[in-house]
Amino acid sequence: MRGAILVLSGPSGAGKSTIISASSEAIGSYYFSISTTTRKPREGEVDGVDYHFVSKEQFEEDIKSGNFLEYATVHNNYYGTSLLPVRNALDENKLVIFDIDIQGHRLVRAKLGDIITSAFITPPTLRELETRLRSRSSDKEDIITQRVENAKDEIKAIGEYDFMIINDDIEKASKEFTLVANSARLKHSQIDLNSFIDEWLVG
Repeated sequence: MRGAILVLSGPSGAGKSTIISASSEAIGSYYFSISTTTRKPREGEVDGVDYHFVSKEQFEEDIKSGNFLEYATVHNNYYGTSLLPVRNALDENKLVIFDIDIQGHRLVRAKLGDIITSAFITPPTLRELETRLRSRSSDKEDIITQRVENAKDEIKAIGEYDFMIINDDIEKASKEFTLVANSARLKHSQIDLNSFIDEWLVG
């Protein structure tokens, strides 16, 4: 299987993590992109699982080397998406999965262009999203209200994505996600295509 990059977006409560988990055996080897940070690990956090924990010096060296897709400073600590594990995963023919918001999708698309496949995952209706958020019983009402308002803006960007997956039934959504993930592996960059054309003409 070829390595590939798949960007997922969708409102909180859409079921992205559940779909990935349910599809894990069918999509082959994959790397779920996690952030790199200079802050100290909290109790229970595992390096390489929750975050990639690095020193400030290492982070700043990687900034100079252009190894970050994006980064920011929060409470005097750096947070960013390092390209190093992404490149390593691609070299190992893994599917690289980003779970990011619509702004992140635009940034990744602008920087990595035609090697990106993207999918927007959503519940069938706004009402269903509210129901799911409340059923989790993990957020306060003001947080739920904010997530709902964010979702109203996020859904307007759905046309920027290659695919839409409506998570009304987890089994059906997982099958659709598997199709999208495997199609991402079949996508070729323009550089790949040009190289193939050159080889084809002289072969």
